[in-house]
Amino acid sequence: MGIGYFYDMPIGRMFIAEDGIGISEVSLVDFTEEENYRMSHTIGETNLIREAASQLREYFDNKRREFSIRLNPKGTEFQKKVWKALLQIPYGETRSYKEIAKIIGNEKASRAVGMANHNNPIMCIIPCHRVIGSNGKLIGYAGGIEVKEKLLALENVLERK
Repeated sequence: MGIGYFYDMPIGRMFIAEDGIGISEVSLVDFTEEENYRMSHTIGETNLIREAASQLREYFDNKRREFSIRLNPKGTEFQKKVWKALLQIPYGETRSYKEIAKIIGNEKASRAVGMANHNNPIMCIIPCHRVIGSNGKLIGYAGGIEVKEKLLALENVLERK
């Protein structure tokens, strides 16, 4: 059980959690799910959670392009490899699932990359929204395609496509 706190952000209500090592979760929270978070986490703000929230606000206000915060996402070694590759995608750019598969050394793993993307526990900071289909389509996003569109529009990606 980690510590987490709820914040209202431009894309919706977000839950930010940490585990004593780093940020372990950033997710959109539907009002109906909030009680589940309250039961599975200690609700409170820490300096690390406050800093993550501050950096996210700066990102949404177009004042931050890179995050500088300790992360500790929970996942398999494969997922962590994918998430590490996602952290290398620059602000305002996209990569395809196939390109990420190549970067991690397994070009046939596009679907597995898609699943790792879907299971990314730290949205926005680990920029899974920057991964698109090889055909340029905005496919698959755990927060919903509308949120993916908003994040890419924020980074002016959609205007350049």
